[in-house]
Amino acid sequence: MDVFDKLKILTDAAKYDVACTSSGVDKTAAAGGIGSAAACGICHTFSADGRCISLLKVLLTNVCVYDCRYCVNRRSNDTPRAAFSPRELAELTINFYRRNYIEGLFLSSGVLKSPDHTCEQMIEALRILREEYRFSGYIHAKAIPGADNALVTRLGTLADRMSVNIELPSQSSLRLLAPDKTKQAIFAPMGHIQKSIQENARDIVKYRHAPKFAPAGQSTQMIIGATPDTDYQILNLTEGLYKKYKLKRVFFSAYTPVADDSLLPAPDTKPQLWREHRLYQADWLLRYYDFTAGELLDRQHQSFNPYLDPKCTWALNNLHFFPVDVNRAVYRDLLRVPGIGVVSAKRILATRRTRALRFEGLKALGVVLKRAQFFITCSGKAADGVKITENNMLRSLLSEKALEQYRHNLSLEQLALFGQPPILPNPGRAYEHEYPGGLKLLL
Repeated sequence: MDVFDKLKILTDAAKYDVACTSSGVDKTAAAGGIGSAAACGICHTFSADGRCISLLKVLLTNVCVYDCRYCVNRRSNDTPRAAFSPRELAELTINFYRRNYIEGLFLSSGVLKSPDHTCEQMIEALRILREEYRFSGYIHAKAIPGADNALVTRLGTLADRMSVNIELPSQSSLRLLAPDKTKQAIFAPMGHIQKSIQENARDIVKYRHAPKFAPAGQSTQMIIGATPDTDYQILNLTEGLYKKYKLKRVFFSAYTPVADDSLLPAPDTKPQLWREHRLYQADWLLRYYDFTAGELLDRQHQSFNPYLDPKCTWALNNLHFFPVDVNRAVYRDLLRVPGIGVVSAKRILATRRTRALRFEGLKALGVVLKRAQFFITCSGKAADGVKITENNMLRSLLSEKALEQYRHNLSLEQLALFGQPPILPNPGRAYEHEYPGGLKLLL
């Protein structure tokens, strides 16, 4: 099999790994080297400065000794197999870079023979790139659970970012669908990477030229929808990972059926993309908006609202928190207002030092008044002409697509003679207390 045939098989097999992430490092090539991993971003779509950047996302091999039921590369699946030699992969990467096809490498692998053997092959490929070709571009490497710590350490000195995929949110799910894996085998390298990053940070302070270990940190990925795990469980696990392992990102991947198995969703099941989207929104609130998982979901409400984003749902469930005066509120309180983001909140703080803010000026600062007007005041005054009713609030908070979907669902239920108009799912306890009949959108 030639290299091009291997490339077709192994790039297709890698498409289920999520890697839309900025590089997180500011590294340029040394004299005589090539490539760059600038902090402005390396990702599959767009970098922070708006550039479209690409990685070569590929597996070293799709041969695997594990039989994870959800994985297209499991050993029991009848699929074409291929494997790069370390030199083939290194030469392919450097030739693609020289032709300006790519700016970096995302390398993962099935488990060939054993975790240690696979990790050794990945290390050799990256060693050739870094030492022989003097490639300084961005490299994201997936650590192999079960590999020796010394091998994981060596891999981290060659890569910019490392990740260990959790795959499934709970031990029971792993036991059911991935019997060859355990939480301990996954969390052990994750903990070792975090410890090594901390030790490396101290070494660099003492020794200027100390080799860097995974300078862009580590991330992980979870599959959503393959098991009964709820959004509440997933979000609490995500929060715990950020706190314990200081991850840069937790990625969520809606399960795409690749096999007919009684333990998995039916092959014709559509990926739960809306649920993946809501989890990403909640993840953003955890990382940048100072929310906690317990504020967004609880044991009584374990799923996100498909119609409203998590921040708007929280606002409707906590009307006692509002209105917020934009001329007096602290930064954390401003971030809780629908329609005010990180950038606009900072602009509000900077602008009100010199003058009092009015509603006319908020739009210029980036505030989405269509949403925010129900939850804010300017020096104690509400917006002119705004009628604060549940119907007006919901119409403003729902996106056009969600509103259309709600209308569609409403017409279906009315045709089915359900009697009462359906309520928005998961309205939350605080709002249910104020409106015992539930949230009703009058269309």
